[in-house]
Amino acid sequence: MKLGNLIFLPIERLAPLVAKKKVSPVELTRALLERIERLDRGLSGPRLNAYLTVTAERALADAQRAETEIARRRYRGPLHGIPISLKDNFWTRGIRSTAGSKFLRDFVPDRDSVVAQRLRNAGVVLLGKTNLHEFAYGVTTENPHFGPTRNPWD
Repeated sequence: MKLGNLIFLPIERLAPLVAKKKVSPVELTRALLERIERLDRGLSGPRLNAYLTVTAERALADAQRAETEIARRRYRGPLHGIPISLKDNFWTRGIRSTAGSKFLRDFVPDRDSVVAQRLRNAGVVLLGKTNLHEFAYGVTTENPHFGPTRNPWD
């Protein structure tokens, strides 16, 4: 299966491929980061505007760590080496966490939320933080401070 097709697989199908070393977390992470760069970030400004923060350097380091651990038979479970994104209302240590608010535009927490900590312990690869309605208080992605998120299929 081509790497381009792998990025659309659900985690329950992708995880066994990573565990069996048939898919490299580093290659998968690179493919997804390239896709984010191509579709989310346009030359003239955000296209989809799905990400408020992309953590490319950290994601590649985490993917390399996961790949090394898996090769050394220290597989942590089905999320190990799997690239994910988090909504920007989850605190992530050392990564800007705005909750979609102008007030928190530059906030960088010194600790993880429980969700972020559990995912980190499971060995996920964090690609970045995604845009949302301010404080996740609404049903649209019309964010007055960071702009709307656009539907990639429309």
